Amino acid sequence: MNRYPAWKYITMAVVLLIAFLYALPNYFGEAPAVQVSPAQATASVNDDLQQKVLAALSAAQTAPDAAEKQGNSLLLRFATPDAQIRARDVVDRTVNPNAAEPGYSVALNLVPRSPRWLSAIGASPMFLGLDLRGGVHFTLQVDMQTALGKRLDGLAADARKLLAEKGAAAVDIQRTAEGFDVRFADAATAEKAQRLLEDNMMELQVSRAAGGAQPALAAAFRATEVTKFREAAVRQNILTLNNRINELGVAEPVIQQQGADRVVVQLPGVQDTAKAKELLGRTATLEIRMVDESPQGLAAERDRNAALMGSTPKPENEMAPVPMDAEVFMGRPDAEGRRYAHIVKKEVLLTGNNLTDAQAGFDSQTQQPTVNLVLDSQGARDFQTITRSNIRKRMAILLFEKGRGEVVTAPQINTEIPGGRVQITGSRNTQEATDTALLLRSGSLAAPMEIVEERTIGPGLGAANIEKGFKSVAYGFVVVVAFMCVYYALFGVISSIALAVNLLLLVAVLSMLQATLTLPGMAAMALTLGMAIDANVLINERIRDELRGGASPQMAIRAGYDNAWSTILDSNVTSLIAGIALWVFGTGPIRGFAVVHSLGILTSLFSAVFFSRGLVSLWYGHRRKVDKLSVGTVWRPETQTADAVTGKALPKE
Repeated sequence: MNRYPAWKYITMAVVLLIAFLYALPNYFGEAPAVQVSPAQATASVNDDLQQKVLAALSAAQTAPDAAEKQGNSLLLRFATPDAQIRARDVVDRTVNPNAAEPGYSVALNLVPRSPRWLSAIGASPMFLGLDLRGGVHFTLQVDMQTALGKRLDGLAADARKLLAEKGAAAVDIQRTAEGFDVRFADAATAEKAQRLLEDNMMELQVSRAAGGAQPALAAAFRATEVTKFREAAVRQNILTLNNRINELGVAEPVIQQQGADRVVVQLPGVQDTAKAKELLGRTATLEIRMVDESPQGLAAERDRNAALMGSTPKPENEMAPVPMDAEVFMGRPDAEGRRYAHIVKKEVLLTGNNLTDAQAGFDSQTQQPTVNLVLDSQGARDFQTITRSNIRKRMAILLFEKGRGEVVTAPQINTEIPGGRVQITGSRNTQEATDTALLLRSGSLAAPMEIVEERTIGPGLGAANIEKGFKSVAYGFVVVVAFMCVYYALFGVISSIALAVNLLLLVAVLSMLQATLTLPGMAAMALTLGMAIDANVLINERIRDELRGGASPQMAIRAGYDNAWSTILDSNVTSLIAGIALWVFGTGPIRGFAVVHSLGILTSLFSAVFFSRGLVSLWYGHRRKVDKLSVGTVWRPETQTADAVTGKALPKE
C-alpha cells in the first residue's frame, strides 16, 4: 500500500548525491590569495608573466600553494594571511618595476580551497557577501555639473558643424553657464539657424539672445532633457563599472544606485582599498584624430623618434617644435619593445561614445590580431566623411586610460570607409587585442565620480560573522531535531533527516546558482528550518488524527500524507508570494533574504513531502501487517460512546 516505486528511490539517491557534491565545496572554505590583473591596455597576464612571478616568489622563499589563471587574472593561493601580504610586496616589485606607471594591479583577495576534481565538475562554493567575506565598500558621488558641461561642449561643436554644412555659419560660439550663445552676421542667418537647431537638436531650447551688436541665439538644455541626462549618466556609469569590475574577476560585486546621483560599490574579497580604487578607475575611451603631416609636424616626429632610437639624436632645445594645434603621443611597443612618437592634431574627429561594439579578431589577409569596431549610425556617417576627406593621409587611433593617451595604430587612409565597421591593427598578440576590445566595450564614465565614503571590512570580522551565523543555524537545527524526536518518536527522526536533507539541498542550490550569501541570507536559512519542519508537523498530526479515527497504520500513513498535502501547499505558496515580493521590490540585504527564503520553501516541499514519505515507505511499506506506528503518543478520550448512525466511537459530552 505504501511502497514507493524503484524510480522514486533512484530519484532520491541521485538528488542526494548531486546535492552533496555541489554543497561540498563550501566545507573547504577560502584561502588568502594575491590577484594580479592588467592595469593598462598594453599589459596582459600570460605564461611568461606567471613563470616570472613564481620565480621571484621562490627566490624570496614565499612560494604559493597554488597558482592559476582565471580569465585575465593570475591568482596565487597562500596558506596564511602573513604569507599573502609578504607575497604581495614581492609580486608588486616584480611586475611593476616602474612604480610611477604600474602595468599591473596587485591586490589581496580570497579564493576557494576546493579540490580540482570538484572544480572540474563545476562545483563551486557560494559567493559570500561583504559582511561575511570582508572587502571594501565605496559610495561615489556623480559630478553632474561637469558632465553637463562636457555634453554642452559637444553640442556646441555639433551646432557649429551643422550650421556650416547648412549654409548658416556662425560668426562665433561662446559657452555660458547654462548653455552657449551663437552669434551671426545678420538677422536672416540667425533666423535660419534657429530653425535648423530646433529641428535637428531637440534637446536644446533655442531663443533669441538680447543685446549685442550682432544677432545672436541662446541655446540651453530643456529641463526635461536635463533630468533624462542625469538619469542616463548614472545608468551609464553603473554599466561601465559593472563591465570593468566583472571583467577583472571580482566575485559578485554589488553596484547599485543610491539616491539621485550616488552609486554604491561593494567588492567582496578585495582587502586592499588602494587597489580597489584602481579597479574602479580602469576605464578606457577611444579617440580618432589626424596625424599632423605638415612639414613642422613631420620634422618634430622625426627628431623625437631619432632620439628614442638613439640614432644621431638632437638636444631637446634643437628639436623641431611641436605645432601649436598638435601634441605628442607615444605608440604601442612593437614586437621588439620599441615605442615611436606620433605628432597628432588636437582636434578630436570621433570618440568612443559612437562605439557600439568591440571584438578581437584576425586580419583576413595577414592573419594578424585585430580589434574590430562597430560604430553607431552617427559615428558611421562621421567616419565615412573623415575617410573621404583625408585619403592618403594618416589617421591616429588613440586609447586613453587614466588620463594617459597612447596611439594604438596610425594607418594611412587608402579609400573611403562606409558602413561603420572599423578594423584596428597593431596588436602584438591575441591577448592584447582581446584586452583592448574589452576596455573599449566597457567604455568611459559618462560623468566624473568622486569617492565620498569608503569602508574596509577585514576578513577577520567576516569570519566572526560566519561563525555566529553558522551557530545560529546549527543551534536552531539541534533544538528542532530534539523536539521532533521526543514528541514524534520514529516519525520525528524521519522528519529530522528530511530537515537535514532540506538544508543540504538549499546549500547545494545556492552554490549551483552561485548566489551571494549575506547575514540576512543566513537569517533566512535559520527561518527556513523552522518553516520546513512545519510541513512534517502537519503530516504527523494528520497521521495521528487518522489513528484516532480508527484507521489502520498503513491507511493512516497514506491518508496523512494525502490530506496534509493541500494544507502544506497553501501555506508554502503564500510564503513564496511574500518572498517573491521582497525580491522584486527590495534591494541589497532584503533581496538576499528573499532569495534564500524562496529557495528554502521550494526545497522544503521536496524534502518534507517527497523525501520523508520515501523514508516512511522504506521502513513500513514492505511490511504486510503493522500493528503500531511510532508517531508519539496518540491521545484518545478516556470515555467514548458510539454514534448511532456511523457506529464510530465518539467522546461523551
